[in-house]
Amino acid sequence: MTTIEKPWSGRFTAPTDAFVEAFTASVGFDQRLYAYDIMGSIAHATMLARVGVLTQTECEQIVNGLQSIQQEIESGQLQWSIALEDVHMNIETRLTQKIGVVGKKLHTGRSRNDQVATDVRLYLRHEIDTIIAELNRLLNALIVVAEREAETILPGFTHLQSAQPITFGHHLLAWCEMLLRDKSRLQDCRKRVNTLPLGAAALAGTSYPLDRHYTAELLGFEAVAENSLDAVSDRDFAIEFTSAATLIMMHLSRFSEELVLWSSAQFNFIELSDAFCTGSSIMPQKKNPDVPELVRGKTGRVYGALISLLTLMKSQPLAYNKDNQEDKEPLFDTVDTLKGSLKVYADMIPAMQVNRDIMRKAALQGFTTATDLADYLVRKGVPFRDAHEIVGKAVRYGVENNTHLEAVTLETYKQFSPLIEQDVYNVLSLEGSVAARNVFGGTAPQQVKAAIQRLKAKL
Repeated sequence: MTTIEKPWSGRFTAPTDAFVEAFTASVGFDQRLYAYDIMGSIAHATMLARVGVLTQTECEQIVNGLQSIQQEIESGQLQWSIALEDVHMNIETRLTQKIGVVGKKLHTGRSRNDQVATDVRLYLRHEIDTIIAELNRLLNALIVVAEREAETILPGFTHLQSAQPITFGHHLLAWCEMLLRDKSRLQDCRKRVNTLPLGAAALAGTSYPLDRHYTAELLGFEAVAENSLDAVSDRDFAIEFTSAATLIMMHLSRFSEELVLWSSAQFNFIELSDAFCTGSSIMPQKKNPDVPELVRGKTGRVYGALISLLTLMKSQPLAYNKDNQEDKEPLFDTVDTLKGSLKVYADMIPAMQVNRDIMRKAALQGFTTATDLADYLVRKGVPFRDAHEIVGKAVRYGVENNTHLEAVTLETYKQFSPLIEQDVYNVLSLEGSVAARNVFGGTAPQQVKAAIQRLKAKL
């Protein structure tokens, strides 16, 4: 596309410096907003015709022209121009080339300030819906595995030390709880994203009789921005989304750390599908968990985007400033990174192989049923602190004799407390330990299965 002059060039007597033109242009990255820019412009033109600013014929010409431009963009025919700065001016200029002077009427009653704020909200609203769909897909994948592994026993850890036996299904449901909070935050954020700025114009509103509520209805916005100054300068919604995204990535990073550990030769709790791993260029035996490692690494770039946006806004006076052009790249990168990470996780989890026997053997190490023995003594009338001391001695015996609590003889146990009877072995078994945690939210298979049903109902 060749251009002679910029749509705002009337006040200027000298052309923009070539380097400044390239430095200030945003079309290289904001062209991804084209569909939302066209959507907003069609709604704006429709509203202008409704209030009598445009004739119905002019409106139809504009709408048909914009739809034709969208086809040009999606077929790769439109040549984006840096000289036209951004997605808005590229589309508007092309519209004028196609339909003539009527195209110049489209911008009546609006500014690029409220236009871009509307485009970004439309874009982010759509992306939040897409991300929530990916979250649901991951949640469903986790539920399938959790249901299958509701009775699989592995050690639960604190301080990365064996603590108590738990079920693998219970562990996976802990991940689900994190993701459910993430989903709730996105749903709440979406409500504030879904507010229409269009009609605020540059900063003060407009003298044209716009029907902003009709425009909102056409675009599916639930509310109309109440204050024109705030409407064009607000980027809280982008910061809020990015904040929610950092929490999701933090959760995925924690999942990644566990998958990396569990898939190592030292743990060998799981095996990731070959489709989600790579090999070494020098060590032929290697199977590297690259996907969870990379997701863990990508967390940092989303954290960085949040800091960028917070810093971008921290000193801006009302209303719009050119600084706000810098909001898009961190936002776009956050959306892309988050969507990609969720997608690969939703694909990877169902393909994960669980090594149940190895998990169970690991749960036998580290005296994970020690608390069960203490609880047993408490039920026999021993004060908890005394029970704690007795069990500590039993554990020391196990360490010194290289045996686990379930294998200690009853004769030996009676040396620690005469109250210990044959029934102690019912609570010292791994299965007995997890079954005993039959409380709402506990690790008992019965509770895990009930939690899965509740989770299915939520989804």
